[in-house]
Amino acid sequence: MVTSTVHRAFEPGKLCHPGRLLSEFVLPQLGLSVSQAARDLGVSRQTLHRIFDESAAVTPVMAMRLEALCGIPAMFWLRLQCAHDLGDARTSLTDVLPLIPKYRLSRMAMRQLRAIDGH
Repeated sequence: MVTSTVHRAFEPGKLCHPGRLLSEFVLPQLGLSVSQAARDLGVSRQTLHRIFDESAAVTPVMAMRLEALCGIPAMFWLRLQCAHDLGDARTSLTDVLPLIPKYRLSRMAMRQLRAIDGH
């Protein structure tokens, strides 16, 4: 069952909210209840439940707390949250994005910003 949760969370093309991964995989693997995890993280149970039900995002502060709790790097949590948020934004802007004019920086300028690979 644990394996299927992780596979469902990371299906290609499907964006997983970090709260789902936290509630369905990480806390059970650590043997932690929501109450214990909340105490250990120094947050309320309600805060964790809001993250679990996707009504709250994993913030940088929460990501640091999660890293301290379980050793999963803060950047992992933030990347997962960002990917989820971008997916939601892309979906909600489906009709708007094609109407926005496209201006592009040169590849050299993009490299200088480190916005693309290459030096």
